Amino acid sequence: MAAAQAPAPWRALFGAHLRSLGSSPVFTLANLHPATQADGAPSPALPCLPRARTCVFRGMWADPLPDRSGGHANPAPRNPTGVYASDLLVFTTDARSEKAGDMFDSAPAGDVEASGGATGGGGPVEAVFWIDRDPWTGTAIRTQWRVRGHAWVLGPGPAVDRAGAEGEEEEEKRDDGARRVREALLRRMRRLGEPGGEGERAWSFEREVTAHFGNLSPLMRGSFRGPPPGTPLAYHTAGGEGVGQVVEDVNDPAARANFRVVVIVPEEVDQVDLSDERKPRRWLYVYRGEKEGSKLPGGEMAGGWEKVEVWP
Repeated sequence: MAAAQAPAPWRALFGAHLRSLGSSPVFTLANLHPATQADGAPSPALPCLPRARTCVFRGMWADPLPDRSGGHANPAPRNPTGVYASDLLVFTTDARSEKAGDMFDSAPAGDVEASGGATGGGGPVEAVFWIDRDPWTGTAIRTQWRVRGHAWVLGPGPAVDRAGAEGEEEEEKRDDGARRVREALLRRMRRLGEPGGEGERAWSFEREVTAHFGNLSPLMRGSFRGPPPGTPLAYHTAGGEGVGQVVEDVNDPAARANFRVVVIVPEEVDQVDLSDERKPRRWLYVYRGEKEGSKLPGGEMAGGWEKVEVWP
């Protein structure tokens, strides 16, 4: 885990631009959907198809949560503040959705088992944001952000908190996905306080997932009690399933069984600024880590990231 490392050099401007999108900033998520040639895949050497959909950005992992509850107070317990921060993007999804399975099934070979687990994944994704203008001043922003990395899925329960803990070797073997998620996220989370302090001991992945569920409106929480996404209406629904439900309890067992937090660990960020049509500009940020140096002509290192201006 990084200690007292500076935020990514793109983060401040990215965050400022997202505020221009209002209370529900949306983006396009692109990922790979494993498929055979019979399903339309180009060839056996490229056994996948592209998928894209609109998602709502839910904040940065381990940061204080933005208000996304539609005016309803978040009733979930929170992690202590000032312990961790990160540059990891968060969205939420239904475990039964196609994209959730894709995060598992498109992961590098040997990383995790195929879809079906509650926690794991690691498949490649790209999140694309377009910010047109500042809604308050009317100033043109006209900037596209493309965030490329790997998506990790977190389900309910304490599996990620247990994974890798002392004396939990057997639990770790039984939930390899949870261990990999824990390792992937902790590597890129910044510790803000003293190592091993009271806040760090009290901080938990499980509580963070529950806080994201609580940050949804009761009607949005109820959507996770609906029938499986994408199934025909002609199919009979299971007991308790239905659209338009309102869920107040942040530990509702049926809704929480289907709720997932997805964390994107970015490896590259591509920023294109078209605010000046006569002089468009573009920057590429590549994560190198603290021990790596610049590898691109004209590149500069900051906070473990290499930044280089490229032709738009």
